[in-house]
Amino acid sequence: MSDAATAAETPVDSLPRTLLTGAQMLFVAFGALVLVPLLTGLDTNVAMFTAGLGTLVFHWVTGRCIPVFLASSFAFIAPIQGSVDSFGISATLGGLLVSGLVYVAISQFVRLKGTAWLHRLLPPVVVGPVIMVIGLALAPVAVDMAIGDTSDHIDYDQALILSMISLLVTLILAVFGRGLLRLVPILGGIVVGYLLALAMGVVELAPVYEAKWLALPSFTPPSFHWAAILFMIPVAIAPAVEHIGDMVAIGSVTRRNYLDSPGLHRTLLGDGLATSTAALFGGPPNTTYSEVTGAVTLTRAFNPHIMLVAACLAIVLAFVGKLGAMLQSIPGPVMGGIMTLLFGSIAVVGMNTLVRAGKPLTAPRNLVVVSLILVFGIGGMQIGSGQFTLQGVSLAALVGIILNLLLPPAKE
Repeated sequence: MSDAATAAETPVDSLPRTLLTGAQMLFVAFGALVLVPLLTGLDTNVAMFTAGLGTLVFHWVTGRCIPVFLASSFAFIAPIQGSVDSFGISATLGGLLVSGLVYVAISQFVRLKGTAWLHRLLPPVVVGPVIMVIGLALAPVAVDMAIGDTSDHIDYDQALILSMISLLVTLILAVFGRGLLRLVPILGGIVVGYLLALAMGVVELAPVYEAKWLALPSFTPPSFHWAAILFMIPVAIAPAVEHIGDMVAIGSVTRRNYLDSPGLHRTLLGDGLATSTAALFGGPPNTTYSEVTGAVTLTRAFNPHIMLVAACLAIVLAFVGKLGAMLQSIPGPVMGGIMTLLFGSIAVVGMNTLVRAGKPLTAPRNLVVVSLILVFGIGGMQIGSGQFTLQGVSLAALVGIILNLLLPPAKE
């Protein structure tokens, strides 16, 4: 057995070291964890609570053998923003809960039929452009926040300074950072942007002073509306496919094949139940985190119990009212500057999916599939009305799947 595998199975050698390492893992995930609720209007304390709870659910399903932490998925940012604007937060949570159940359904198909059907249904020529749509569909929202259009008390010049410096710090840490600094570029950009906003006097601190130190998170129950459910279900496709890559990545770090043991069906089931559980309390969807995989690679912290410590710490911090109020006080331009990079990077992931597949995109079949997914998704095409409206990512994904199944294979 490899040293990494042995380390993953050995008991924790010291409680203080485990607590410290667990806190470090939460610190690595923290910037990205709170970014999703800050951008989508959900409660940050609820997001921390559901991230911890979702991680515990995942480890319960998978037998506590994978060193992963679950938290807010970037792939859902743009769809949640669109759904909240159209249907409200409660209905959006209902759609997210059902999308978690889609994960559960996929996990059972994988258990019964293997993964071949998944690759046939969702080849790169469909998944790649769908991921690009997720990143680009609401790119104008990022720009509006970056230039101050969404902030009443911040003018254009102040907003541009805040957004561009926050973006610059994030870029520098991501490209030139070393060690743990390279793992927290989003957190670094938020911290520098927030400090600059404080110096400029554009941070509203009254809610922070008024908030209690200990407070119950603002849990929000889901409600169910067909339009919101149909809007959100296809969004689960991209994270479900990405999940396979995450399991391969963490497996390559620890030198274990998690697709065989505990099995891809169990890890997908863990993600799905964690996402539905989060929606029950009003939190964003939970998926495995690439940032934490990077931290595991750097620190060689292969013991899954460390992630349980990070999960419990996240749950405890969720009840610190002043922390949530401080996060909510981060000015919009600071988040907008980081969003411009974030949404663009999601689109690049989709492009990379297409490039790595090596398929001829100029072949008529592939050209039709990719083109219609992009134009329908980014252009705002809408089919139906009222409760049965299909638009955005959901329509683009459905069109891509249908075309891929109906059109004959491209000639190589």
